[in-house]
Amino acid sequence: QVHLVESGGGSVQAGGSLRLSCAVSTYTSSSYCLGWFRQAPGKEREGVAVIDFDGTTKIADSVKGRFTISKDSNKNTVDLLMNNLKPEDTAMYYCGADAGWGCALDDTDFDYWGQGTQVTVSS
Repeated sequence: QVHLVESGGGSVQAGGSLRLSCAVSTYTSSSYCLGWFRQAPGKEREGVAVIDFDGTTKIADSVKGRFTISKDSNKNTVDLLMNNLKPEDTAMYYCGADAGWGCALDDTDFDYWGQGTQVTVSS
């Protein structure tokens, strides 16, 4: 069983920054595809950024240039640095782990999820 625990959410004004962090079960961070997804009220969950076992990343067009995903295999964490936040970034953010082949911005591929952390951006 893979366990993921998110932290770092909160409330911020537009233009501000937040760093989300996800603590991942030992050994998982170095062999799984890890990702951040978000779900706003009344909307489907969408992929934000993913990072593969080899460090390759994919970033959603809606956040490209503002968000950065990174991982620390020694600490077993995957972070999402969010800059220049906008009100439309407001959502519950989830960390996920995909044990299968490939690494895409598709939540149906992911096998394990954290409980989520809320991000609220005010205008």
